[in-house]
Amino acid sequence: LRMLQVKLIVTGDDFGYCPRRNQGIVDCFLAGAVSNVSLLVNGSAAADAAKLARRYSIPIGLHANLSEGSPVCEVLKTNSSLLNQDGFFHGKMGFRTALSKGLLNMSEVKQELKAQVELFRELTGHLPPHMDGHQHVHVLPEVRHVFAEVLEEYGIKYTRVPIEPGLHSCGWIPPSLMDFYLGVEEDSFNTVDVFTRHGIRWPDIYIGLSTMGKNMSVSNIWSAIDTAIVEFTAKAPGPTAATAQSRTVTIELMVHPGYPSVPPMGGCGEGPDDFSQSWERLHELQTLIKPELQSHYRTRNIQLCSFKDL
Repeated sequence: LRMLQVKLIVTGDDFGYCPRRNQGIVDCFLAGAVSNVSLLVNGSAAADAAKLARRYSIPIGLHANLSEGSPVCEVLKTNSSLLNQDGFFHGKMGFRTALSKGLLNMSEVKQELKAQVELFRELTGHLPPHMDGHQHVHVLPEVRHVFAEVLEEYGIKYTRVPIEPGLHSCGWIPPSLMDFYLGVEEDSFNTVDVFTRHGIRWPDIYIGLSTMGKNMSVSNIWSAIDTAIVEFTAKAPGPTAATAQSRTVTIELMVHPGYPSVPPMGGCGEGPDDFSQSWERLHELQTLIKPELQSHYRTRNIQLCSFKDL
């Protein structure tokens, strides 16, 4: 694998969630540990996040959110299928339940996604080079078609398809979470054709489910990358393995670093969730900035970059 050049996009998700998340992500970027960020435009600190991205030239894309907090589209804030009885989005699992029961209006989904792209442009001064989904809503049935249409309409080239090599052999993931991850994986497989038809692209490899929160470690990240590359080059087309090894492989590593949220600051309208208040965010931050991780990238010919460098 020596000749293989690897371009690694380390994306800090949930930029804009709260001031302490923003600070943690910026600290990671300045340490060379995160190379790209994904902005929650309905986050309580979104405007601040956009300013920080501009100040430090942090490559930024859109983390489309249909599951946590409040919509940004004015019309949908009062009376819409996207809201529960408390007037907020249905939540990570609630969204999936409402969708499976046929309760969500896809034209409202499209309206909200477009409103988020427009707000992103207002906050940053440009369209997002990449756009993915908070809690992986963008690969869900029906939503995937609308999502692809919005990307194509705005000419947004890149997204995320969360199919993680080696996920099935990660014994440390508790069964309930593994069930969720396997659902995300299945939805992702079913999304590939849709995104391809709309001319949307994504990195060769996705990593991030097996390395989230307390499960993140330097060795976990290394082995996830190595496993993925081995699997990818084995599957690579071409007459010989040699041609596969002399090409560039692109990887996105999804991460959630930050300093823990302190309520009531943070969130997307409802206050911060448990994961945001937990030490797991700080654990990710501390792991990502470890010098041995950085030196590993260098010795393995892994170059950190953002979507606009692909």
